[in-house]
Amino acid sequence: MMFMVTLLFLDVSGTLHHYLAWTARIQFLPALLALNVVVIVALVLLTLICGRIYCSVICPLGILQDIVSWIHGKRKKNRFTASPERRWLRYGVLAVFIVALVAGIHSLVALLAPYSSYGRMVTNLLLPVYQWGNNVLASIAERMDSYTFYSVDVWIKSMPTFIIAVATFILIVVLAWRGGRTYCNTICPVGTILAQLARFSWLKVYFDAEKCKSCSLCTKNCKASCIDFKTHKVDYTRCVACGNCLEKCNFGALHYGHPKAAAQPVKAEGDNQSAAADGTRRAFLVGTAIVGADIALAQAAKKVDGGLAIIEDKVPAKRQTPLTPPGSVSARNFAQHCTACQLCVSKCPNGVLRPSTDPMRLMQPELSFERGACRPECVTCSTVCPTGAIKPITVAEKSSTIVGHAVWVKDNCIILNDGVNCGNCARHCPAGAIMMVSSNPNDENAPMVPAVNSAMCIGCGTCEYVCPARPFSAIYVEGHEVHSQI
Repeated sequence: MMFMVTLLFLDVSGTLHHYLAWTARIQFLPALLALNVVVIVALVLLTLICGRIYCSVICPLGILQDIVSWIHGKRKKNRFTASPERRWLRYGVLAVFIVALVAGIHSLVALLAPYSSYGRMVTNLLLPVYQWGNNVLASIAERMDSYTFYSVDVWIKSMPTFIIAVATFILIVVLAWRGGRTYCNTICPVGTILAQLARFSWLKVYFDAEKCKSCSLCTKNCKASCIDFKTHKVDYTRCVACGNCLEKCNFGALHYGHPKAAAQPVKAEGDNQSAAADGTRRAFLVGTAIVGADIALAQAAKKVDGGLAIIEDKVPAKRQTPLTPPGSVSARNFAQHCTACQLCVSKCPNGVLRPSTDPMRLMQPELSFERGACRPECVTCSTVCPTGAIKPITVAEKSSTIVGHAVWVKDNCIILNDGVNCGNCARHCPAGAIMMVSSNPNDENAPMVPAVNSAMCIGCGTCEYVCPARPFSAIYVEGHEVHSQI
C-alpha cells in the first residue's frame, strides 16, 4: 500500500492517478472529510473485526515507521520493553485535533493528519529526486532519438512547507528508530480514534498462559510496547496487529484470533505449524527509501532570451483573495476539507498549484501563475483530491467555472512604459474576455491597451502567465470567495 501511495505522488506521466487514486480515498481522514460513507463503514468494520490493522497495512505513515524500526532491528535485536499508555498525551493531542478541526485551524489539522504528513514528505523530499532521475533518463533517451521520457521542471514550491516536511520526517524517523510505533500510539489522532474501536475487536492477539515460558521475546519485539509477558496482557488500544510477537514466540503461546478459542483444547502435535500459521500476517510492499532532507535548493541555470539577456523571474501577485482550484466551490469549502496532503500539487501538470505561505492557510494549495496557467481542459486536481476539497468536475464545467477575474495594472504594462505593441493577454485568453482598445479614443495613433470583460473571465490565469512584464505582471487574477458559473 505504501508503495502504491508513493507512486501516486511521484508519477510525472499524469496517468497513474487513474489506477491508484483509490489508495488516497481509502485513508481514514480523507474519507471522513469527504463523507465517504462506504469507506468509513468499511474501515470501522475492519477495525472491529481485526483490530488496528489499518495502521499497519493501509496507512503509509504507519508502514514508514515499521520500515525504520525494522532497519534498526537489524542492528539491535530484542530492544523493546512494555510501557504504560501515555493517556494524557494521546487524548490531549486528539482533543487539540478535534478542536482545530471544528474551529477551522486548518494548519494544525494538516500538521497532525498522518496521510497528509506522508504526502508532504514524499512531495517535498522524494519527488524532486525522482524528477531529477527522470530528467537524466530523458536526456539520455533524447541522445538516442527516443522520447519515452520528457524533462520536467524541478523546483521548491514553498519553503515553509519544505521545512515542515523535513521536520516531520526527522521526527518520524527518530521516534520510530528509538521506539517503533511511538508516534502512532502517542501523537497520531487517527490512531487514537481507531484505538477506541480496537478495544472491542473480534480478533485479537492473546496468550495461552499454559504454554508461555516467560521468555519475554514477545515483549522485546513488540514495536507498540503493548505486551506485558509477566501478566499475559495485551493493550489492544495500541496493538496494530503486526504479528511480530507471533513470529517470535517459539512455544505457540501467542495466537491471533477470538480469545474464546483459548478455552478449547489444542493438540500438542503440530504446535509449531499452528504457531507459524498464527504468525502469518500482512505482507506490505517496502517502497523506495525516503531520502534525506539535504536536497539542493538551487535551480537550474537562469533562462535567457536568445542568449543575449537574462529573463527576470516573475514575482507572484499579491491577491486580496487567494485563488482556489475550480471544483473547490468556495474558499470556505476548500479550507474546511483540505488537509494539505499536496497530492494535487504534485499532480498539477501546469505547475499552477503550490502550497500557501499564509499562516491561516499554511500548506493548503492555491493558484499562482508564474510558471503556467490553469488550462480549461485540465481537471487533474479534481480527479485526485481524496477529501472533497476539490470536487470532481468535467471539462465543460471547468471551462465555465469562474474562480476569479483579471485585473489590468496600467503602471506595469510595457505598452505604455516601453512604447511597444504587445497584446499577449488578448491573443491567448481562452475565454475571449480580453480585447485591445485604444488608450485614448480621441487619438487615432494612441497605443492599444487591454480591457477585461469581467463577466466572461473565468480566472484561468493565462493572461498573467503570458504577460512579458517583469518582475511584476501587468495583468493578474484576483480570486473570488465563492465560485460561480458563466
